[in-house]
Amino acid sequence: MLLFDIKRYAINDGPGIRVTIFMKGCPLACVWCHNPEGISPRAEKLYTRKKCIGCGACVDVCPTGALTLTEAGIVTDRSLCRTCGRCAEVCPTLAMEMSGREYSIDEVMREIEKETVFMDRSEGGVTFCGGEPLSHPSDLVALLDRCGELGIHRAVDTTLFASPDTVRSVMERTDLFLVDLKHMDSGSHCRFTGVPNERILSNLRMIAEAGIDFLIRIPLIEGVNADEENISRSAIFLASLPWERKVVNLLPYHDIGKGKHDKRGTLYNPGHLPLSTPSEAVLQRCIDQFASCGITALIGG
Repeated sequence: MLLFDIKRYAINDGPGIRVTIFMKGCPLACVWCHNPEGISPRAEKLYTRKKCIGCGACVDVCPTGALTLTEAGIVTDRSLCRTCGRCAEVCPTLAMEMSGREYSIDEVMREIEKETVFMDRSEGGVTFCGGEPLSHPSDLVALLDRCGELGIHRAVDTTLFASPDTVRSVMERTDLFLVDLKHMDSGSHCRFTGVPNERILSNLRMIAEAGIDFLIRIPLIEGVNADEENISRSAIFLASLPWERKVVNLLPYHDIGKGKHDKRGTLYNPGHLPLSTPSEAVLQRCIDQFASCGITALIGG
């Protein structure tokens, strides 16, 4: 399987101290995506101009001649680049990096097991994230089974954009789902993420009716989903689910993904869609709207 990060000592990806495994590839392409390097299912090369010292080592080692050293830094001819990673191997300052490395199930488990002492002391566990972990059902199921055999708490951070059969298979092996709910209107959801939302909402209801624990996280963005109508529809929908937790984390918008797009050589929000951080008044109004439906909304998390 292709991973693009393994984060240790994570405290915002489920209860306790956790290891978060980032699986590469996602069927969504959210305009505000915080991990755009996780969207493509293939390995990618990243370049940080301010780290580059212009030594030319990457140019010399490139087998296809795809790299050129200019006054503006290293320029890549992407029609020639094979993303072999040789440039990243020789870069002394890590200006060149590869996003995506192949791991076996055993290799991932060894990384997870290194942290079990911290998990046990904090009642933590492992969280499978992305990208979209449900895009890798066989690998995900194998890892969930192995973690279950060791008594490790298992969380899956997901959009739930997957087949019902995949979700059923995964939920049988998962202790907690962290679900991103982005928009209730399918047309708007498609505009901002590239996919409709009917499958997502249906899968969420299926999880709730099965009695599987889940936590809802809403990236709250002015110009996208922070308006009264969408929050009202979100609150009414969530209140209709057989769900004991009834807690929503509201995540105010920030443009952390912009710098990562720069590294990838891609554009952040190329359509110039209106994205902004909600004001304190908007945050309070959203909290009140959820409360009116019996749901506790917390900022952050």
